Amino acid sequence: MSIEPNGSVRKTFFNLSRYILMSAQKNSAVRAVNDAEEADVSAKAETSPAKPAEAPPQQPQATPAPKQKKRSPLLPVIAIALLAGAGWYGYNWWIDGRFMVSTDDAYIEGDIAVIAPKVSGYVAKVNVVENQEVKAGDPLVTLDDGDYRIALEQAEAQIRTEELSLKRIDAQIVGGEASLEQAVAQKGSLDAALRGAEITQKRASELQAKDVGTVAASDNAQVALDQAKANAVAGDAAITSAKANVELLRAQREEAESTIRSLQLSRDKAARDLSFTVLKAPYDGVIGNLAVQTGDLVSVGKRLASLVPMNELYIDANFKETQLARVVPGSKVRVHVDAFDDATIEGTVQSISPGSGSVFSMLPPENATGNFTKVIQRVPVRIVFSREDLEKHNLRAGLSVVVDVDTRTAPETTKTAQANPQAK
Repeated sequence: MSIEPNGSVRKTFFNLSRYILMSAQKNSAVRAVNDAEEADVSAKAETSPAKPAEAPPQQPQATPAPKQKKRSPLLPVIAIALLAGAGWYGYNWWIDGRFMVSTDDAYIEGDIAVIAPKVSGYVAKVNVVENQEVKAGDPLVTLDDGDYRIALEQAEAQIRTEELSLKRIDAQIVGGEASLEQAVAQKGSLDAALRGAEITQKRASELQAKDVGTVAASDNAQVALDQAKANAVAGDAAITSAKANVELLRAQREEAESTIRSLQLSRDKAARDLSFTVLKAPYDGVIGNLAVQTGDLVSVGKRLASLVPMNELYIDANFKETQLARVVPGSKVRVHVDAFDDATIEGTVQSISPGSGSVFSMLPPENATGNFTKVIQRVPVRIVFSREDLEKHNLRAGLSVVVDVDTRTAPETTKTAQANPQAK
């Protein structure tokens, strides 16, 4: 398994190599300038005009031996520096780097909330500015609430009207129950009159049979009996009518109660819509990407701003699939932020994604058709910070980082499981 060097080692070795290369380039440039000057001097000496013939001849001088160029002392220095750098790099890798699993495909992320209205309306006031820190519950944007207040008052008025109707129905029910009791009492009186009429008619019939009573008396008794029977039937009908009236009133009461419940729901919705006219921060954070002004007409779901939770930032590091064997949740992580040269922050591996990034992409690859080219997949790994580090360091969402997972800090249970994969 290939182990990438950690961020600090790479940075130091890169600076040393750059310094050595710059020194070599500078020395080469100096030698080139000196060689050019010597060439110019030689050319001038060869092209100088001949002296006059009348000049007395001079004794020939001995030709000086050519000077040998001195070997530059910088090459041994460069070689020694390279060897020292390689040795230091190898020593650092042996004691620390070989235990690190690194990647630079990592970025600081956060669960950024999109501030959007749940109701439409005109913006009455923008309570925040760009990059402002806010607390949970602070008002961010206020919409014009005139229409929503009217809707709430109308719902409350309808509830009061229906409650009065309910009271009227209750009074009618009391009257109907009294009428029912009266009809029942009257039915008892009619039943008594019927029994009396039956006795009178029976006696009149017996007297007529004995030729003691008159026919007229018997007929009158029969008429009285028929009338009593009719009155008894009317009494039964009155009771039935009174009962039906009471049942009708009770049904009207249930209907009124249902109407009141429906109106109460409408009132609650109106109150809820009214509360939505004030957009509040769901949690602590910093406002960013503000895109609303006073007087704007906003619709439901339109993005007005974003809220970044500065105390809940994390890292999504995309490790190669060949590196995952040594990356386990709970391991400590050294985080090097590109924006801060000297800052090293400690993090912790929280979780590993259940699939590679390509699996969850919008168009996942289809390897069952056509030619196949194997590509090393990357798997997202979630790395979290402590609250103290988040408050101490000026981290921002979207920053690039280099992460080094220290495999020596893996939990003991995980190490045991890796050492004994067949243990149950």
